[in-house]
Amino acid sequence: MKKKFLIREASQEDLHFAQNIVDEIASSAKIRGTGIAKRSPQYICQKMMEGKAVVAQTQEGEWAGFCYIEAWGHGHFVANSGLIVNSQFRGQGLAKEIKYATFQLSRKKFPKAKIFGLTTGAAVLKINSELGYKPVIYSELTDDQAFWKGCQSCVNYKILESKQQLACICTAMLYDPKWEDARSGAETKWSKNQLDEKQGLFKRWAQLKKSVLYKRQLKKNRNGK
Repeated sequence: MKKKFLIREASQEDLHFAQNIVDEIASSAKIRGTGIAKRSPQYICQKMMEGKAVVAQTQEGEWAGFCYIEAWGHGHFVANSGLIVNSQFRGQGLAKEIKYATFQLSRKKFPKAKIFGLTTGAAVLKINSELGYKPVIYSELTDDQAFWKGCQSCVNYKILESKQQLACICTAMLYDPKWEDARSGAETKWSKNQLDEKQGLFKRWAQLKKSVLYKRQLKKNRNGK
């Protein structure tokens, strides 16, 4: 039976979830074998107290999922980061609900900001696409070095550094509020078949990209460059 979850803006009452959230993010990244920018429990608590996070919990009060907002470039860019679901509650569509709630909170707090993300997951690509994100090149993202500094704890940072922050294993995605104005109310959502096709293409493309970049980095390491 599918559980019901309460998804809401995080507050000071949720601070006791911070360590669980950090541990789950690290554990999930290790299992997937993907890189991730590490965050401390203190940082997660800060986002909750600022009202820049979304938390999901069960009716019994157990932590179920989380995501937070980061603003960069003086608020011109916003990232929805740290999306994680408690391993006990995966496979129920909760990640999508949290992502949608965080996106709406971002639009409310930063209505003119471009919302962007870096992802290695096809599922996140699909969710982002439904929200109106588009894959873009890295140069279209924020040039705020405080953001890129956060990638230093990622296992793939050497690749990002060697590419002068213009490419890495992750795929860059961007949502620009101006696109909504340009479409003038036209239908923007893709059909399920279109999304499934794009998800399949992304999986194959991401695997190829990962393989090529890793091989190049290994070659550089062997040559001492």
